[in-house]
Amino acid sequence: MAPDTPKDPDSRDPGSRDPDAKDPDANDPNTGPHPPSGGRSDRSAWNWLLLVPVAVPLMTFLYNSDEPRLAGFPAFYWIQLSFILLGVTGTVVVYRMTRKGG
Repeated sequence: MAPDTPKDPDSRDPGSRDPDAKDPDANDPNTGPHPPSGGRSDRSAWNWLLLVPVAVPLMTFLYNSDEPRLAGFPAFYWIQLSFILLGVTGTVVVYRMTRKGG
């Protein structure tokens, strides 16, 4: 007499699953792909520093003038260029302080 073999492949022992078989829940819109455990968290106080390069250029009284001139450029232009440096510096600081060691 032949041993009983289950007809349904999912009713077998979970350890004997086909390694090439795809996870049926991987693309399920209700469950979706599961995030990796121990993932990166974006909750850091350093992220508040990113508001500085957004808020400072909105303060028009800082650069709404012609004087002082720097190398012949009115204050409006060189202050606008300094806002770029402020944004880059702030972004680099936040990146370095919030990245995981690795």
